[in-house]
Amino acid sequence: MRAVGHLFVALAASEIGRRGLGVRRLIRSARLMATRSKHGKTVDWTTKDLLQGLEEFVPIYETRPIKNNMYGMGFDHSFGLWFITRWLKPDLMIESGAFKGHSTWVLRQAMPNSRIISLTPRHPMKYLKKGPAYVDENCTYFAGNEFLDFGSVEWGTVLKNHGVTDLSRVVVFFDDHQNELKRLKQALKAGFSNLIFEDNYDTGTGDHYSLRQICDQFYIQGGGHSCFEDGDEARVRSVRKKYWEKAVDTLELCGPGESWWGVRGYMRDDFNHTNKPISYTQHFQNSRYVESVLDVYWELPPVAGPSLTHQTRYDPARAPSPIVEDGRFGLFQSVGLSRLEPSVFNGYTQMVYVKVSEKN
Repeated sequence: MRAVGHLFVALAASEIGRRGLGVRRLIRSARLMATRSKHGKTVDWTTKDLLQGLEEFVPIYETRPIKNNMYGMGFDHSFGLWFITRWLKPDLMIESGAFKGHSTWVLRQAMPNSRIISLTPRHPMKYLKKGPAYVDENCTYFAGNEFLDFGSVEWGTVLKNHGVTDLSRVVVFFDDHQNELKRLKQALKAGFSNLIFEDNYDTGTGDHYSLRQICDQFYIQGGGHSCFEDGDEARVRSVRKKYWEKAVDTLELCGPGESWWGVRGYMRDDFNHTNKPISYTQHFQNSRYVESVLDVYWELPPVAGPSLTHQTRYDPARAPSPIVEDGRFGLFQSVGLSRLEPSVFNGYTQMVYVKVSEKN
């Protein structure tokens, strides 16, 4: 086996067998960049806890009011949001971006009695006129004419009105397709520490600058990329592009001047409506800043391997090892995942939970 520069991307042995690509194409994969936190802390939960959670969540998910949540969260991230929130047991849940209300419903299933604050440009009630949506009775909506962006809210006043004094008992969920560095700084300024980012896009993909992109650095294991068109990384990427819809080849990854960071050297924001070129030096400085405030960084694994879910979108070599690994159909079946439609597994984008605090 041979390493591919700073990026270790692989075709799983099972995939090679299916595609007939030959053992010589088997290149070891680091799968996940080892993002560095301040003190090396990690989450308290284990794979066993995740498996038990899956078994509990599947029947809950089957009762969801929005069966076809196109352009919204699929099963993987719905489970992740439910599991993390239920584990942390917050007194208040804040969501930035609600769409038709599916994420609000997931939060409510995790914490039936906790208050929710939802910031979303269009009130989910509007979607009820055209089809399924969810509106929560115990939720304060800043929506429609009363919409406020997360960074514009006077959080001290709002939290006081909700009787919240301990901000460590608050979970903030971002599904608003905004620059995650911007959101991280805004959350820290307001005093929040438990954050969940739904679309934590991989380098070269997505409509906003993500924590995963920021943490993609040469000095981090598995990070950094080569733009050499005849190099090993380029060859591996061209193969994977044939089989995974969200895989990007080197031509897509690299912009002018071999700028691979962010998306072709750009820091995207606001649903890709605002793009700003960023130098590698700035990108590097962003990474060091994030590390300085990061207590915990945990990417949600896919719930199951692609041979079980039949998903074809995300590249499994650019994701953590799944909770239910390929080949374990008995386990896949016993936790209830085999009852779900394959389409609900196609929305994985490396959801991440972070715990942050101001620099020491």
